[in-house]
Amino acid sequence: MSKKKRKRKQLKKKLLHKYRLVILNEDTFEEKLSFKLNRLNVFVLGTLFAVFIIAFTTLLIAFTPLREYIPGYSSTTLKRQAIDLTYKADSLTARLRANELYYDKIQKVLKGEINTQTINKDSLFEEFKKDTIVANLKPNKQDSLLRERVANEDRYNLFESATANSDFVLFPPVNGTISQKYNAKEKHYAVDIIAPKDTPIKAVADGMVIFAEWTAETGYVCIIEHGSGLISVYKHNSSLSVSQGNMVKSGEVIAIIGNTGELTTGPHLHFELWSEGYPVDPTNYIDFQ
Repeated sequence: MSKKKRKRKQLKKKLLHKYRLVILNEDTFEEKLSFKLNRLNVFVLGTLFAVFIIAFTTLLIAFTPLREYIPGYSSTTLKRQAIDLTYKADSLTARLRANELYYDKIQKVLKGEINTQTINKDSLFEEFKKDTIVANLKPNKQDSLLRERVANEDRYNLFESATANSDFVLFPPVNGTISQKYNAKEKHYAVDIIAPKDTPIKAVADGMVIFAEWTAETGYVCIIEHGSGLISVYKHNSSLSVSQGNMVKSGEVIAIIGNTGELTTGPHLHFELWSEGYPVDPTNYIDFQ
């Protein structure tokens, strides 16, 4: 018999050799329980038990809240908080962009800046000539009468962007003589109104004061947001009666006429109206006389 076969036989004998496991009462040595085992059975049972423990532990960690206590696993609460913070960050980003656009419009109002576009009428007429369909662009008599009627009705009572509210009327900020009219070509997006000294200046409509501070060029400035994209601006005041964040009513005194700032030549009110970030002629909507 070869040496290898002899070793195999000995190993097999060791694995299959039976042992008796006895559980005795320590005091009386009474046999309570006994098992017949061999090394192979112990190895197989031990392996199966280890596999069962590993599988059970894995399932317990993967499908129960206990996994939160294992290093490397994220908490459900932390996940929920992370999702909530992500939504808040997105909403704050959108709100920040809206505020940046809003403040950009306010800066344009303060600086009087606006991007103007020029249209070449000759090029437009050339394009019309190329059109094979000849259209009559001249308004007829009924159209002209309707336009004149609508223009007269809307001149002093309703602002264009607030037509949905029939009670939206612009109150004159001060009664006086217009010394300089609105002129977009000269970038004078306002009307200058001369009035007696210490004349109170009033809000043209209900709204919220979004700016009430001193500026070097235009002195004491008050800007009121009235909703529907409408903003009114009052410059060169001698003093202000309101602060930023105050809610004002139509006709409420907000300032006193003055001559403050570098860009002024005498006591007057520099009054501007802005709609959706663009200046409009205040005389089209307010009677200053």
